[in-house]
Formats: sequence, structure tokens, C-alpha cells
Amino acid sequence: MSLIRSKRFSTLLAGLMTLALAFGFQTAFAQDVAHVLSGVVKSVDKGSKTFVVKTADGTEHTVKWTDKTVVKGTKDAGKGVEKGSVDTYMGAKKGSEVTVDYTEKAGEKTATGVKDAGKAVAQ
Repeated sequence: MSLIRSKRFSTLLAGLMTLALAFGFQTAFAQDVAHVLSGVVKSVDKGSKTFVVKTADGTEHTVKWTDKTVVKGTKDAGKGVEKGSVDTYMGAKKGSEVTVDYTEKAGEKTATGVKDAGKAVAQ
């Protein structure tokens, strides 16, 4: 009987280890999921490189930007240039309508792209 129990235990242990490895690999190779939100820029904090976007349903989202964040569709970038500096752009965009592409990790939203909708909205 101990031989049968030993085989069952070995099979069970091998199955559990396979499951644990599969879950570990899936977690290790998981990629960031991209999200999109649109709304009005309510505030900008250049010091912390964050801005707050208020969506149509009234929810306010705080989003961080980095040097890799791309700005598109802005007239402020210069004639014939579609992409501009995020720092320069965000400094002048309070009250503007934007669409933000972002990733979220541990509850922190990081902008990968900001598109200017070209409309200033009264605050």
C-alpha cells in the first residue's frame, strides 16, 4: 500500500508543481494592458509630473507622464510638427479636452500618449 500511496503522492506533487510553474510563467510574462480615457484637464502638477482628467461621468483620474509619453495633435508643437514635449504641452493645457492612452500598474496610471482634442472647455 505504501508504494501506491507513494506513486499517488508523486503524481499529485508533480501536477501541483506543473500548475505552479505555469502560473508563474504567465505572471512573469504578462504585459501591461493599455487603457484609454477622454475628458478635460482639470489640473497639472509639473513637479510630480501628474495631471488630473475629469471624464464625462464626473470621475477624476490622476495620470502620471514620463519622458516616453508622446503628445499628438497639438498646434503648440510648432508648424508642421505633430509631436511635442509633454512638459511644454501639459503646462498650458489646463481646461483642454484630451484623450489619454495609459497603462496601470499597482493603481498608478502612466500616460503613454496624450492626444489634444483641440477644444478648450470652460472650467
